[in-house]
Amino acid sequence: MAEFKTLDGRPWMPQYLTSIDGSTCIGCGRCYKVCSRDVMHLHGVNDDGEILGKVTEDDDDDFDGELNRKIMVVDAGGACIGCGACARVCPKNCQTHVAADKVAA
Repeated sequence: MAEFKTLDGRPWMPQYLTSIDGSTCIGCGRCYKVCSRDVMHLHGVNDDGEILGKVTEDDDDDFDGELNRKIMVVDAGGACIGCGACARVCPKNCQTHVAADKVAA
């Protein structure tokens, strides 16, 4: 097992973002704004809860009228450094984080 430490040698355990509960997420974007690694992105969801695809900032597409709401989706989880910034700003506590020592390599 790898030992993680801060710059001054204190023990530290990264907590990697592994998923976001789409039924709880309100798509506020707070997690996206604090993430320096581009781990999650806003996606459109239809009435049946199916993810329609990534929404871009300059995109006014409503997915041919199918768009019901928007949620954050972890679509680049491998880029997560485990800093936990996203968890600290999430108003709905809808994220799942796993300690680095529990993640399969």
